[in-house]
Amino acid sequence: MANIRVIPATAPALSAQSKSNAVKRRVAAYARVSTDSDEQLTSYEAQVDYYTKFIQSREDWEFVTVYTDEGISAVTTKKRDGFNQMVADALEGGIDLIVTKSVSRFARNTVGSLTTVRKLKGKGVEVWFEKENIYTLDSKGELLITIMSSLAQEESRSISENVTWGQRKRMADGKVSLPYKQFLGYEKGEDGLPQIVPAEAKIVRLIFRLYMEGKTFSAIAKHLERHNIPSPAGKKTWQTAVVQSILTNEKYKGHALLQKTFCADFLTKKMVKNEGQVQQYYVENSHPAIIEPDEFDSVQLEIERRKNLGRPTSSTSIFAFRLICADCGGRFGKKVWGSYKGDKTYRKEVWQCNDKYKRLGNPGKGCQTPHITEEVIKERFLAAFNQLMHNRDGLIEDCRLAQNVLCDTTAIDTELTELFREIEVVTELSRKAIYENARSTVDQKEWTKRNNAYLERHRKASEQVDELEAIKRERLGKGKIIEGFIKDIKSRPLAIAEFDEKLWLAVIDQVTVDQVGTMTFRFKNGSEVTA
Repeated sequence: MANIRVIPATAPALSAQSKSNAVKRRVAAYARVSTDSDEQLTSYEAQVDYYTKFIQSREDWEFVTVYTDEGISAVTTKKRDGFNQMVADALEGGIDLIVTKSVSRFARNTVGSLTTVRKLKGKGVEVWFEKENIYTLDSKGELLITIMSSLAQEESRSISENVTWGQRKRMADGKVSLPYKQFLGYEKGEDGLPQIVPAEAKIVRLIFRLYMEGKTFSAIAKHLERHNIPSPAGKKTWQTAVVQSILTNEKYKGHALLQKTFCADFLTKKMVKNEGQVQQYYVENSHPAIIEPDEFDSVQLEIERRKNLGRPTSSTSIFAFRLICADCGGRFGKKVWGSYKGDKTYRKEVWQCNDKYKRLGNPGKGCQTPHITEEVIKERFLAAFNQLMHNRDGLIEDCRLAQNVLCDTTAIDTELTELFREIEVVTELSRKAIYENARSTVDQKEWTKRNNAYLERHRKASEQVDELEAIKRERLGKGKIIEGFIKDIKSRPLAIAEFDEKLWLAVIDQVTVDQVGTMTFRFKNGSEVTA
């Protein structure tokens, strides 16, 4: 028979409840507040002072320090430098006990809280949550910490939902808020709404002007760097994406599309692009505009036009992308001719079809269009525009007629309404089929066939919606182009004597050059004049 001898414990595990002075425990505290408001900072300072005096008042404790974080959330510990440093010091053996106000001050994520507590427990380090009176080295400590952390996590969810509701209520009321620290051109005004920063607004207007003069996103970025203009983040370098973002941000025309992104997970705070998952709000005239709406819309149309060309081509000229070869359909590009004769230098800039010499091996099949100079382009444009303006009233009337015929979307809207109704019906039928399959016994082959038919109907309707919405965008774009054209010709005299770059950019769609050098100007309203 085995002989069993009991050896009594002589060194019980220490706990925050221990009053023994035999072994002084090295004690640190952790204090945190969730926001950076003045009221919360006062609370933060009070916590630090309280725990410093509290730990030093205990004869059985040796004060280490108070670790702190301020102005951040406890849901994740990734950016909590004070918290992370405290845990690291404890794991290295510098701390025996951590005192903190409550579970919610320590962490609001159940998994993160338990992981940290267990990691510390493995090294013999105890955490004492004063408010809940929980000691993590107690036998029931882990159960209590699990329950309290779960409650704290639900509290974080509730807070997140309340904050989200508040933000969406502001959006629904048309109240605009911008990330001012990295938003070029605006600052927060006294009324809480965006107000223009004149010096930064000049940079924004420069970016829009350079684009309409023919520069690409990357060329504009290089131009800004060469002139030592800092980026919205205050850096010397400009990213192409930043330039593109400025040129396409509707807030520069005084409008605001709200909730472009949303928080997909309150624990990770991950923000994702809103592609229809949650409601959006479009607020017109929500704040002062830096760029006139017509100019902003013109830039969007120009971006779309260049995109349709197939490849972005950098150019500093307003004539780029607009001169077309009648022979091959290719585009004209600027060429520099030069030669040296003695002490004299001959230099001439001309525009010529980019594909003119690419088919030299096929005599008679190459481009026969001649080169032209910018002086000729300007002279012909003046002649064509003045000819167009001979009957300005009739021209405007024709433009209005074209708007009514070419840009009307009434039939498209009706068809879209029917398609959205079809999608809604099919979605409901598919939902009922899935519910039926889950709740009762059905023939799986017959069910699969029926459900696939619903899915196919949904796919076809969705494709038709995409096609019709593309046509609608195109028609609305044409309407804006014609409206801008009307506005420009109304503001001009019936005859102009000097070339105007802004007028060229505003009214010219493209110019076709034929074999004898004749130029046909196609204006943005669809009119054509040969000069």
